[in-house]
Amino acid sequence: MRPVRMIAVLAALVMAASTPGVAAAAPLTSSDRHAGVLTRVHTAGRVEVDGAFAKYSWPGVYFEGRFRGTGVGIVLNDAAADYDVQIDGTSATTLVTPGQTTHWVTGLGKGVHDVRVVKRSESPWATSEFGGFVAVPHGAILPGPAARHRQIEFIGDSYTAGYGNTSTTRDCTGDEVNRTTNADLSFDAVAARRLNADYQINAFSGRGMVRNYNGSEPQSDYRTYYDRALLGVEGDVWKNPGTWRPQLVVIGLGINDFSTAINPGEQWTPETLLAAYRTAYHAFLDKLRDRYGRATTIVVSATHMSNTTVYAETAQQIVQERNSQGDDRVRFWYYPETGLDYAGCHWHPSLHDHQIIAGRLSDFIATLPLRW
Repeated sequence: MRPVRMIAVLAALVMAASTPGVAAAAPLTSSDRHAGVLTRVHTAGRVEVDGAFAKYSWPGVYFEGRFRGTGVGIVLNDAAADYDVQIDGTSATTLVTPGQTTHWVTGLGKGVHDVRVVKRSESPWATSEFGGFVAVPHGAILPGPAARHRQIEFIGDSYTAGYGNTSTTRDCTGDEVNRTTNADLSFDAVAARRLNADYQINAFSGRGMVRNYNGSEPQSDYRTYYDRALLGVEGDVWKNPGTWRPQLVVIGLGINDFSTAINPGEQWTPETLLAAYRTAYHAFLDKLRDRYGRATTIVVSATHMSNTTVYAETAQQIVQERNSQGDDRVRFWYYPETGLDYAGCHWHPSLHDHQIIAGRLSDFIATLPLRW
């Protein structure tokens, strides 16, 4: 495993210029405002509804709807992240930092269509806003699709977020990382869709369980942000509406803890870092057990790192300890580097790799005693 660079995320980006042929931002009707922006929309992501908008920060958050007519408008307010828009299961367009706009997809055949808009990139310090779908003249926004019975929560770092996975080169600037990161094509999203499962991608590049990449920002780690919907809002806590009850949670945290040598001045020694990692991991598993109950299967995952085996060995030991305590629904999953080219930005998994890992994860999930 080569060293993993953290994404340098700008706190604010210049508002994107209006795209030719795209209408200016259109307000929701008063009835829509009173009913709530998600009344006719399905999402499984961590969102907070604030008036006419749903606010969110994690990558891979998606919104699904149905409409009748020859087009649909998508209301967004986001100058930091990129989006993919899909109509009837086919990609229609990619919106690069769209800003405050209603983007129109028109020229469709008459009838009923599905629409899906997904945040593909990471923007942890920004708050993204989705304002719903808007009908074209003589069209209508229909009740959204039903929630899927299967639910999977993915917890992780840059690998889980799909960092730079669409890049054609390993050498990327910060902006190129943002443009080539596609969480919707990450191994976790691909595996979930193969299983017809709703999913959350609660991933934060560069963050570890107790130590971030290369010892950066030692005052925080992944656990600092896990409970939030809005990552850049200190003290924010996502309120589960009661509909998120995943049967499966997959955790991938440890690459950033152990992939780089401990720097002079860091608080750690190899021994204390390992001890802190084990203690924090067990506490994190306790939190998940308290939140989701004993019926949820939790997968502790690990992968190959060329500089150390301690990551995978420790993750496996943690699972063995949980099992010895009577919790047999904590499982260990290791995926090797065989067949992977790591051709994404900064030696991250490429699209080719994410497809392979998705297949391995799907095969592993098939062995689990899931009640779905």
